[in-house]
Amino acid sequence: MVSSPGTGMSGSIVAFPGRKPNQVGFEREELQRILDLYGRMVAAGEWRDYAMDFDKDTATFAAFRRTAERPQARVEKRPSLRGRQGMWTLFGEHGQILKRGHELAGVLAPIERRLVKAVTD
Repeated sequence: MVSSPGTGMSGSIVAFPGRKPNQVGFEREELQRILDLYGRMVAAGEWRDYAMDFDKDTATFAAFRRTAERPQARVEKRPSLRGRQGMWTLFGEHGQILKRGHELAGVLAPIERRLVKAVTD
């Protein structure tokens, strides 16, 4: 209950039930994890640019070797798939699905392995 000072009246604030957000976004921890991987891939010389896109169904992070090319990797968050195969999807350069899952860390694992391989070579 919320009361107005000096009026003696009280009221309540009610949120709109079931209202969906206008767009899907990344949580701070999710974005931090993605950007940490991006920074390490830049340091390894694999990536040079990135783009993010947000709409009502998905949030997408795309990483590029060169700006004018297709994204080398694309991470997509689609909350509507949370109950099925997982809301996270990793796409390859040609749009093929490389990994799906419920946890971001598991979906980023193929890129992490590629980074370890690039550093040891």
